[in-house]
Amino acid sequence: MSAQQLAERVVARMYDNDPFSIWLGIERLLVEPGRCSLRMTLRNEMLNGFAIAHGGITYSLADSCLAFASNSHGIHAVSVETSISHTKPVKEGDVLTAQSEEMSLSRSIGVYHITITNQREEVVALFKGTVFRTGKSWFPEEP
Repeated sequence: MSAQQLAERVVARMYDNDPFSIWLGIERLLVEPGRCSLRMTLRNEMLNGFAIAHGGITYSLADSCLAFASNSHGIHAVSVETSISHTKPVKEGDVLTAQSEEMSLSRSIGVYHITITNQREEVVALFKGTVFRTGKSWFPEEP
């Protein structure tokens, strides 16, 4: 199996068993080893009392992007540290795209930057995530 096929299989398995990402309405635009691009549309029930996106929504989109990108190499990876900066308000109907960049990858640690933009390609949030790679294969039954 190629690295690309492995990445697609891992992310498909993760997404199919991820009710929260499904509830968010996340669409997978790109999945490659170490990379991921996701899109979603902000709905009314995702707003806070200021009629802008609850910070947890953009955080969750970025966190899903981190999870898919960091696990796409076929090894279980879990976040150990994350942070987000909200740079612009997000409103109902905005279409958000999260794109990951693998900054560093070792046997046990991965560092990723995720940029979230709106439909006007304006940066609305910047996210950094560090993951621990457990060494456990997503498909241990296969060589």
